[in-house]
Parts: sequence; structure tokens; C-alpha cells
Amino acid sequence: MMQAYKSEASPIVYYISGNEHNEWCLFLHAAFVSHKMFQAQISYFENKYNVLAVDIIGHGQSTDTKKGDSIDKMSAWIYDIMKTEKIEKVHIVGVSLGAVLAQDFANRYPNAVNSLACFGGYDINHFDMNMQKENGGAQIRMMLKALVSIKWFAKENKKISAYTLQAQNEFYDMNIQFPKKSFMYLASLNRMVNIHQTKPRMYPLLIGCGKFDIPMELAAVEMWKNSEPQAKVVIFENAGHCVNMDVPQKFNEVMEEFWETGRC
Repeated sequence: MMQAYKSEASPIVYYISGNEHNEWCLFLHAAFVSHKMFQAQISYFENKYNVLAVDIIGHGQSTDTKKGDSIDKMSAWIYDIMKTEKIEKVHIVGVSLGAVLAQDFANRYPNAVNSLACFGGYDINHFDMNMQKENGGAQIRMMLKALVSIKWFAKENKKISAYTLQAQNEFYDMNIQFPKKSFMYLASLNRMVNIHQTKPRMYPLLIGCGKFDIPMELAAVEMWKNSEPQAKVVIFENAGHCVNMDVPQKFNEVMEEFWETGRC
């Protein structure tokens, strides 16, 4: 059972399931939803790992903000949470926006990382400028829909965020709760992109996406693999962008093997 806690040093609400196991895993969710997108993972892993999940700023319960709070502070806030909970190292799993934050955390606090797994993301240290422009244009178009109607936005967003009908419906139910004002917290995302040089990783790296994700994402995974050949890659069949929601059982199996052996 996940217990909710409010960080004293930030607007972040985080969730913990037990602390009796030897290792911790941290789940970082996609944009416009909340930690609840990992419900299938939390249920599966809470009897084997200590689970930490957060609601990213502006999402879920993490909306009690003050002036100056922004998404590029997430890594520092997570690190403060780890110190509060006496967590030395974590296996980090990030999906989409969560994959960006996972990498930023690994850039800043590499000694706190046991392993890094990023899905539906891109290499933030070497993000191709043309791809960046294309991605930015797509985000602006989606944002305009949200400004007209969050329901319209969520209806369109679920189609590109998940592949299976069940996952689409679950994504939609979370997306319609996203406050319009929270878009402003996403504005500082570029402060994490192409800022750091990738250093030799002292932990295993897993990257991937769904077979039915957009072509740009599949290309981004391939580019990342080319720059870090030691990375493990998995392309999930019957899945789109949020692979953990589309194929939760397969996703859990892949993560379990990766955490136990460093392979997938």
C-alpha cells in the first residue's frame, strides 16, 4: 500500500510502499498524468522492492507551488526526498517526460543511481536540433488544443500516448485532471537538454519504446543506442508511447530481469 508524503522543501508529493527490502526503485511518470500510471508496476514490485513514486510538479497532488518553482528543479527535490527517507541509491524508471527527468537526475547525482531505464524518451545530452524543433512544434499544437478544452486535449492525447484501448482510457482519466495552469511548469524543460556531457556510466542503461510509438521516437532510440552502444534496447510489441500501461506484464518482466541481471 502506497503512503503519500508531502516534501517540506518543495511542492512535491511522493509515495512510498514499504522500506523492508534491500533495494529501491523510483518511477517517474509521463506528462499530463500522475504516479498512478505505474499502478501495475507498483502492485507487482512492492513485495520485492521498496517503491518510490512522485507526482511531477503541476501534476497529480504536486500543485501547491510557489513563485520560482519549475520542473528543472525536480532532480534536486527528488534528491532531497531520498535524503529525507535515507535512500542511498535507486533503480530509476522514466517514461516520456519522466525519462527526461530520470536522465537529468542521473547527470546530476550519478552516485545515487543503481540503474537507469528510459522509455518513450530521447538522449537529452545529445538531442538533435531538427528533432528538437519537430518535437517542440508538436507540443505547441497539443497545448493549443488544451487551452481550448482539456477534454479535447485529453481525447487527442490518449491516442498518441497509448496503443491499447484500456491504456488509452486510463490515460484519459488521468489527463482530464491536468490543470491548464500547469503548462507553465513545463516551460523550463529545455534547461535540461544539451546541457551536460554524458560521462561513463557506472550503472546499466536500458532504453526503449513501443513498436507503435511515433516514428520520431523510434529514431530517437536508435540515435541514442548509436551514441551509447553499451545500452540495452527493448522495443515492445503491441505498445505505443506509454509502454508500461500498454503491456504491463511484459514491461514488469523486462524490468525485473534488468534489475536482477543488468540485461533485458
